[in-house]
Amino acid sequence: MWRQDHNGFSHQDPGFVDLIANKTADVVRIYFPPDANTLLWVGDHCLRTWNRVNVIVAGKQPEPQWLTIEEAATHCEAGAGIWEWAGNEDGAIQPDVVMACAGDVPTLETLAAVMLLREAVPELKIRVVNVVDLMVLQSREHHPHGLSEPDFDRLFTTERPVIFAYHGYPSLIHRMTYKRTNHRNIHVRGFIEEGTTTTPFDMTVLNRLDRYHLALAAIESVPGLKEKAGGAVAALEAKLDEHNRYVREHGEDMPEIQNWTWKV
Repeated sequence: MWRQDHNGFSHQDPGFVDLIANKTADVVRIYFPPDANTLLWVGDHCLRTWNRVNVIVAGKQPEPQWLTIEEAATHCEAGAGIWEWAGNEDGAIQPDVVMACAGDVPTLETLAAVMLLREAVPELKIRVVNVVDLMVLQSREHHPHGLSEPDFDRLFTTERPVIFAYHGYPSLIHRMTYKRTNHRNIHVRGFIEEGTTTTPFDMTVLNRLDRYHLALAAIESVPGLKEKAGGAVAALEAKLDEHNRYVREHGEDMPEIQNWTWKV
């Protein structure tokens, strides 16, 4: 888990998910509910199944509610989907960048990154894709839950950069999507074995899974944008410096991190 208060990364073991993903596809299901309502749906669903290995990954802290219970049911049944309320495609044929996420903390950090980008670079067309059933990323020939090629391309596009914030080791996402059309443009941020006894948000910063690194990755991935958005880049880098100073002086995350809420 990412939210371990001051226990550092002593409870992190994302390799467990990699191990389960190697098992026989017919019996394995791996769920990363992004909020309280999706967690309720996933829990209820798993308790109604049998002859399966169901893995549910969720934090021990109170979860936000990004979706209503009805929206959560629809989202979980699909396994992955576009969160139109979070993006700003506004009818564009294709977004400039896809911000994808799987996991509660990666989802929160992705949404915070999107909010920063929408404020700093309003002309950037962003699509937000959340993945709750990890097995949809595999091709259908490898897993019965796998998205068809047209459905996968509809979510992740065939040519746009994808910044994928993932709960565990980035290599698993690359392995699961290596046959997909847009795999070359999928850039995964996840756990990279960085950690110590520190604050919850600092753990994400150390592993470059935080909102500032995600926003910077999005800017850098869109051709020509970094040169046009120099002010935004400088502001994001300054925020990282401010965080590093604050957390080491006060031993807790900045108030704007602790009290962050979605506002668009």
